[in-house]
Amino acid sequence: MNVPFYIAKRYLFSKSSNTAINIITWIAAMGVVAGALSLFVVLSAFSGLKEFSLSFTNKFDPDLKVFPASGKYFEVDSIQLEQLQSQKDIALYSKVIEERVLLNFKSKNAPGFIKGVDENYQGISEVKNAIFLGQWLDENAYQVVLGNDLARKLSVGVRDYSSFLNLYVPQPGKGQIMDVKDAFRTGNATVVGIYSISEELDKKFAFTDIDFARDLLKLSTHQVSAIEVKVIEGSDLNRLKKRLVEIFEDPVIVKDRIQLNDSLYKMLNTENLAVYLIFTLVIIIALFNVIGSIIIAVLEKKQNSKTLLNLGLTAFEIQRIFLFQGGLMSIAGGLVGLVLGVLLIIGQLQFNLIMITPNLAYPVKLELFNIILVFVTITSLGFLASFISSQTVKRLLQS
Repeated sequence: MNVPFYIAKRYLFSKSSNTAINIITWIAAMGVVAGALSLFVVLSAFSGLKEFSLSFTNKFDPDLKVFPASGKYFEVDSIQLEQLQSQKDIALYSKVIEERVLLNFKSKNAPGFIKGVDENYQGISEVKNAIFLGQWLDENAYQVVLGNDLARKLSVGVRDYSSFLNLYVPQPGKGQIMDVKDAFRTGNATVVGIYSISEELDKKFAFTDIDFARDLLKLSTHQVSAIEVKVIEGSDLNRLKKRLVEIFEDPVIVKDRIQLNDSLYKMLNTENLAVYLIFTLVIIIALFNVIGSIIIAVLEKKQNSKTLLNLGLTAFEIQRIFLFQGGLMSIAGGLVGLVLGVLLIIGQLQFNLIMITPNLAYPVKLELFNIILVFVTITSLGFLASFISSQTVKRLLQS
């Protein structure tokens, strides 16, 4: 039997004859519980906010996207398309043309990006499901689906036949422009739908049919800005990236969803780390109560410790008693805090206890990683605090 561990358990669960010591011990235990609870709740809330933020980009961004390594466009022939079709890890792919444009409706202007898409695009992106007014594009039609912010700036409605939506694209070339008409290519279209995904996307893209975009930009049928790919779940993205680079003759770059939003992911991960470190500091402050509680326990059990020393226990083993006592207090408090935290997060998920708006509950996410992280943090810091306070045993036994 591990004698120090057995005695530590007895010390932890037994009451002291001194009421003040019992109160201090309970305060220390509640501090550990509160620290574990607060850290877990904050991490779960941040995980929910992170998932909520990324849900907007996930509606729009594909699993993989192929860009030209240089320039705006690259060539895609029928052989390369057949090779894409034959890849078992690819569920669907879509050819895309993107270019900056100036949108004009009546007397109002707004800059944006035209995004010409083919018939497969709605199977890759959820933009079609984000349309709250009107409908998606008809094939081979002079139609546009606008973001909500663009539609507001232009004061344009769905199927407003009082005037066409004008799209202006700069003409490529060099030298001085003598006539403004020669500076732009112009196309006319009807707005058939308005979507809403996020503030950034709503003010950026105007979706059109790919043939309309080609005609406006005077591109050949083989030229595209990008190819967006939907990958079968469970596929090896790194291997598929290498394969896609090999398919195309022109130098291309393949990015996954994280790489497409690398700045957003870096920001969210940095914020997550900052939140963890701040609340870890709160736990460290709370664990000073544990240090005080163990030091008081060492002083109270001074006579018992000397008796154990006379019975044959070494000073190191007596020190381990108080190390285990503080460690067990940290483990028990951490487990209680985690149980309360899990129940609170489940309650939020099931019953929407806290609301941001009348229709939107505060987003949270229950993750095993957060449970393990909180438990490891509490346990390691608790044992460190116990080790520091148990060092007083040596000086006490020598006195």
